[in-house]
Amino acid sequence: MIKTAIISVSDKGGIESFARELSRLGIKIISTGKTAKLLQHGKIKAALVSEITKFPEMLDGRVKSLHPNIFAGILADRKNGKHIKELKQSGIEPIDMVVVNFYPFEEAYMKGAKLKEIIEKIDIGGPSLVRAAAKNFRNVLIVTDPNDYGNVIEKIKGRKIDEKFRKELAAKAFLEVARYDVIIGRYFSNEFQGQNFPGIYNFTFKKIQDLRYGENPDQKAAFYKSFLVPETCVSNAAQLQGKELSYNNILDANDAFELVKEFDEPTSAVIKHTNPSGVASAPKIEDAYKKAYETDSKSAFGGVVALNRNCNAEIAKMMKALFVELIICPKFDKEALGILKEKKNLRLMETGRIIRDYKSFDMRRVAGGMLMQTRQQHGISRKSLKVVSKRKPTKEETNAMVFAWKVNKHVKSNSIVLAKGNVTVGIGAGQMSRVDAVKLAVMKSEGKSQGSVMSSDAFFPFRDGVDEAAKGGVAAIIHPGGSIRDNEVIQAADENNIAMVVTGIRLFKH
Repeated sequence: MIKTAIISVSDKGGIESFARELSRLGIKIISTGKTAKLLQHGKIKAALVSEITKFPEMLDGRVKSLHPNIFAGILADRKNGKHIKELKQSGIEPIDMVVVNFYPFEEAYMKGAKLKEIIEKIDIGGPSLVRAAAKNFRNVLIVTDPNDYGNVIEKIKGRKIDEKFRKELAAKAFLEVARYDVIIGRYFSNEFQGQNFPGIYNFTFKKIQDLRYGENPDQKAAFYKSFLVPETCVSNAAQLQGKELSYNNILDANDAFELVKEFDEPTSAVIKHTNPSGVASAPKIEDAYKKAYETDSKSAFGGVVALNRNCNAEIAKMMKALFVELIICPKFDKEALGILKEKKNLRLMETGRIIRDYKSFDMRRVAGGMLMQTRQQHGISRKSLKVVSKRKPTKEETNAMVFAWKVNKHVKSNSIVLAKGNVTVGIGAGQMSRVDAVKLAVMKSEGKSQGSVMSSDAFFPFRDGVDEAAKGGVAAIIHPGGSIRDNEVIQAADENNIAMVVTGIRLFKH
């Protein structure tokens, strides 16, 4: 039976009506600071914590509930006679319910608060109260989620608070404490250790939704979001319409959007199975989309489209007759939404204004562990390119090579990207040998490789890749260099009058 509850919440949504219901049920309420003022303003009787502790709040509210009169009342085992006797001897009243949520540390971080303010958002008493109540869940009901308020009231009214329900709330409470501490730890690691890999790296994710299925229909899946992510990304996007997302949809949407984020100019990418079938930049986003789609319209069937500008009516009209799985972009114009809503199954994801953040780590699970690496740099400068061939590239060729190189970062290895201007004309992805990636890219170009530039994600181990490029009419090549056969590779370029530059940066993507 619940006789006494302590309430101390930062998120005050729903708390007034919840407390009013508790009061009507005859439950005594103890509260702190602003929460108590809110309840009292709402004509809900609430005793101040200081009345229970016989000690005033101090240190600007840093110390309120940290007192034996509170914690003994929470931690006492009601079936332990010694505990009950000690409570009576000390005049301490048992506390049967703890309703707490924490200072908004994450919100302060996300809005760019300074260290002094962020420090004050580290809750001490709240997590301590929650841990104490969750430890003693058989005797104390712990409520940390405002979404549970209604259910808790119904359970109390129906006298249906069983051990299973208590355990469920305790599990949620411990996970919330762990999440909170991980976020604080991550903040201090990111802020004061930079790109160093900490000795302990904890993770915390919040489930966004269950998915239709996993990589294949017989696999179940869910989508989780990390915390402290100020970057614009698929995890922060909102789905506006369409069928429920699948595991593969999210992978493709992520890779597509991360690709277009590489570019400052209007850019579109069409993705199939996490590889681009076409990418283009243009002064107008509708032209970029048209050119990206036309790179390989056959492979674009059932693909995912990413835009780094708003989706407008012109793009929506172009897509109307096509089979597209998903579109992800910063925003959909009202007219575009009106056109695309006719395609009810088409998934639309809106990310908001693009914010880049390359401080975070790339992470990948392996059996029993995790691989972590720093994220690859945003781009290269034209000045950093080293010309190694006899023929120097033209300005147009150089610009096209930089474009192809940026796209190449997002193509599975071994990979080759052919481009003309700011448009891909052929992509060879995921091949076991580099020369086969060249052959595939030329084949996919369907004759458009003549006069194109070529980007390779790694050096050419043999000259055969350059010779194949020459057969396809490639005019200039950008690659990392560094092979023991670089001289042979450069010789092949010179023999075919191909301009060649090296970057010293490998772009493997597995």
